[in-house]
Order: sequence, then C-alpha cells, then structure tokens
Amino acid sequence: MASQMKIKAKIKGDVTEVKALMTHPMENGMGKNKETGEVIPAHFIQNVTAKVGGNTVLTALWSGGVSKNPYLAFKFTGAAKGDKVELTWTDNKGASETETAEIE
Repeated sequence: MASQMKIKAKIKGDVTEVKALMTHPMENGMGKNKETGEVIPAHFIQNVTAKVGGNTVLTALWSGGVSKNPYLAFKFTGAAKGDKVELTWTDNKGASETETAEIE
C-alpha cells in the first residue's frame, strides 16, 4: 500500500521545521450519508507522535474536530542535518501509519 503521509523536514540555524500532510477521512461521527441517511461512524486520528533519534519531539492528541486530510507543521530544536524525523499517527479504529523524512 502506498504511503498516506508526506513529510518534509528542513533545518535553519538550530531550528528544524517539519511539515506533514496526512490522508485520512477524519469523520467525527455526526455526519450522515447523503444517499442513505445513515450516520457515518467516527473515524479520526487520535494520536500523532514525532521522534528524532529515539527522542519524542511532538505528541498531539486529536479528536473528531480536526479536518479531513490534516496538515501539521511544527518546529523544534536539537536536531542536525541528516537526522531522520519519524512521524506516526494512530486512529480510533487502531490503524496507524509511520513515515520517515531526512532533515535537509
């Protein structure tokens, strides 16, 4: 299966900026199917974690209030060019995705 996440990481000075685009439906459980009228079950990313060199640099706890195909950008210090950023998300149905990007 092709990756459902795209990540870019760039360092400027001592600050690394990470940008990520995640493909996910992010259903909050309150929407209805237009054809059948049935409620669409909740299906959303609950946890996002970013690690560099085994150290966690970001933990985000999300709910159904985040939009479809979420975009995440954050900055941190303490990395070097060539280090790898590992970003993992887990949703409320137990699915997860991990993607890695080298810091440029």
